Order: sequence, then C-alpha cells, then structure tokens
Amino acid sequence: MRKLSALLLSLAMVLSLAACSSQTQPPAATSKPPATTGTDPAGTPGQGERTARDPIPAENLKVGVILVHDENSGYDMAHIEGIRSAMSALNLKENQVVFKYNIPEDETCYDTAVDLAEQGCQLIISDSYGHQSHMMAAAAEYPDVMFVAATGDTAALEPMTNVANLFPYTFQSRYVSGVVAGMKLKELMDAGTVTDPHIGYVGAYPYAEVVSGYTAFFLGIRSIVPEAYMDVQYTNSWYDPVAEAEAANSLMSKGCVIIGQHADSTGAPSAVQAALDSGKVAYSVGYNIDMLSVAPKAALTSAQNNWGALYTPTIKRMITGEAMPADFSIGYTDDAVMISKLGESCAPGTAEKVAEVVAALKAGTLEVFDTDNFTVNGAKVTSYPWLDTDGDFVGDSGEAIIDGVFKESVFRSAPYFALRIDGITELN
Repeated sequence: MRKLSALLLSLAMVLSLAACSSQTQPPAATSKPPATTGTDPAGTPGQGERTARDPIPAENLKVGVILVHDENSGYDMAHIEGIRSAMSALNLKENQVVFKYNIPEDETCYDTAVDLAEQGCQLIISDSYGHQSHMMAAAAEYPDVMFVAATGDTAALEPMTNVANLFPYTFQSRYVSGVVAGMKLKELMDAGTVTDPHIGYVGAYPYAEVVSGYTAFFLGIRSIVPEAYMDVQYTNSWYDPVAEAEAANSLMSKGCVIIGQHADSTGAPSAVQAALDSGKVAYSVGYNIDMLSVAPKAALTSAQNNWGALYTPTIKRMITGEAMPADFSIGYTDDAVMISKLGESCAPGTAEKVAEVVAALKAGTLEVFDTDNFTVNGAKVTSYPWLDTDGDFVGDSGEAIIDGVFKESVFRSAPYFALRIDGITELN
C-alpha cells in the first residue's frame, strides 16, 4: 500500500483507526484498525456488498488502471500481470484497458482518474494506498463509474456506492515464506554454522500492512526455530534500491543471517547476494517477484500476490452486473497468494514442509495470527477492540480477536494488524 493523504491521516488520528502503508508520515503505533460494517462478529471477506449495477457487455467494457510506478517495480509489475491475466480470462482486447504509469499520490491521481472517466472507462482501478483519497474525490463526481482502490480501506465507510477496496491475504504467503526461512535457519544452526538466530527485515514504512507482513514472516520462522528474533529496518520509501541495499547491509552488520523484505526493488536481495559472495552467511527472502535472477545463491523464495485472482472477479462483476463488495480479500484457498520457486540454497525438506503448511492454511487448521503463538510486552493478547462496527462513528466497538485468533483482512480487506509483538525490534 502506499502514501496516506493528509485528509485521511487526520481522520485516522481523530478516530484512532489503523492506517496501512503510505509514503508520508505513518500513524501512531497505538492506533486501532478501521471498523467492520458487517453484522457477523467474525466477519466475512467481501462483506458490505454494493447495490447491483446494470451489466455491461464484455465487448463494451473499458477499464482504466492507475499505477504508482511501472513495470520496473516488482509491485506494479505484479498488478500489471494481474490485469493482463483478467483480460485474458475475460477476453478483453488491448484497446479496452488503459494503463496509466508513474502516477504520483497527489492531485495527479485525481486528474488521471477524471481523464479515464472522460475517456469512457466504466471501471477505474488504482494500485496504491495514497491514490485512495483522490479516487474517492473523482468517484463523487462520476457516480456511474466504479472506482476500486486496491490496498485501500475507506470504501465501506463512504456514502458513495461506486467505490470499493480489495487486497489479498498477504499475511498467509508471508508466513509460508517465513517457514522457508525458518527451515534454512534451522539447517544452519544444526550444522553449527550459525549460533545466533538473528533475522533482519527491510520494511518500507511502519504501517499496518508492513507490520502485519513482517509479523507473519516472523511467526513462520518461529514455527521452526522458536528462539529466533528479528530486527526491522525501515527505508521510508516503497522503491529505493540504494536505501534497501543499505538497510540490508546494516542488518547483516548486526549479525542478521536471513533478510526478509517488504519493499519493491531488488536492492536488498542484491546486497545479500554480494555479502554471500564475499563469504558472509547471508540469505534472502524477497517480495513481489522471484529474486533468483539477482540473487541466484542467496534467494530462498519470495512472498507473492496473484492479483489476477482478485482482478478477474472484480472486472467480471462489471460484466455480469453482480454487486461489488465494499471489501474483497482472498488468499491461498483461492490462489490469490503464493511463494516463488524455491532457490537452490533452501534446506532439504523445505518443499514438503511448505506443502504441509499451505494445506493447513487452506483447510483452516492453521491460523497465522493465533494468539497462543505470540505475546505483547510479555502477555498474551486476548482483546483488540476497535471503534465503530457500523460506520456511524458513534461510540460502538468491535473485536478483532475472535476465538483466540486475530482476524486479519476480514473486517477490511486491507491489513490492520498493528500489534508489536515480542521478539521483534523496530530500529527506526
């Protein structure tokens, strides 16, 4: 997710709601997640459906796509591939989809959304959190156009019915990639190569999306090596190869032997490969894309999102006229998340362990944020209340922990897990 606008930041501060990743000043670590609009206390993905709209014949549909970067960013490339997958599945032609690249998270996004609406796009999608407020402004002016802010979190609270959010269960693939890292860490410790189970993580910003992801990654590692601990170094940028490499190098200088990441470039894996080539014990777990091309020996795997699994049904709803969910989020069960090919440096038995863990996630027998598996300030977390379960901002409350499990991406598609659990240190 991306840059949080000043308006949304002010709202988050007033209401103590949790915001997700952005490219400006993050919300306080103590802020709470946004509210559910559903009546089911456990919530369901995609709850809060919008009114059904008139169907649009597939050959008449026109889609606009607003991207914060271009194909050089792994994050944006994953979105591009997801849109193209949907185009193929729904038989949309090239002239039916208009891509807008390198659109910053400012008024340029609003202008771009308006331009796409004026070009006749009935569906406009943006891929970055900082686009969201500008998308909402455009949506107010074009009620007949559907605006979907991928990674956003405010659609369910908007009075407009032509806005929606979507995001995959990234925490699931993060956990699985952590299992891969844990298997390698255990191999190194069993061999006596490593005695200190110190892990590093390069994060973009201290937002809930990043916190949720690094926590899931860490819990995956700890499922294999319970004594592992982790440092997180922030770059304060989503895409900065130099800063990401520097953060990885800084973490390795502190003794971290495996470096995870939630940033969009190949900077960190490239730095880890260079360290490994120099004789240091160092391995990498990436994000968005397979990192083997830049870290052939150091890369173990990458957590990935299959955006096509979300974009295909979203675009199809425009064709069928089916009501659009205010929030739409799916995971391994619907092939919306995955990890990349395992690198040659992975520990023996990793593939089998991954298959076991994925099967458990799909079956629902493994919950990533089971509160039995972590503590905060030495205590088990039994409650995580948040404000406003029905969107009216009138003093009611909801509960994110149900039956001992933090229900991530259920009340909102965007991640809202912002707990700082024991064993993880944020360095800046």
